[in-house]
Amino acid sequence: MKVLTEKSSLKCLHKGAVRNEASQHWVTIAGNAVLVATDPEGRDIDHCPNRGPEGIKPCGKTLKVHPGYSAFIRIGTKAVCLDNLWGLTDGTPPGVVKYNVVDPAQTFVGGSA
Repeated sequence: MKVLTEKSSLKCLHKGAVRNEASQHWVTIAGNAVLVATDPEGRDIDHCPNRGPEGIKPCGKTLKVHPGYSAFIRIGTKAVCLDNLWGLTDGTPPGVVKYNVVDPAQTFVGGSA
């Protein structure tokens, strides 16, 4: 599994793009900050095309990560994010629409769950 950075591509299942934001900037890979625990949570999702009749809500925010944090590799006290990461969005239907890693955007550093 590859370690995620702020340049990694995460998308909802409708292909809306998650806006990454790193909470730490002192550990980088190829000049990009490594993402750590809770960085992918609560992020905006841009351009989700899930639109339709009244009651259909496009994915707007990421929710809690399910798998995706390393149990072994940490920066400070926070686990790094790995490319097996996924979680749910706030889109319709609730509790069903996932977001996940499309491209870790780096091939240098790997880790284990």
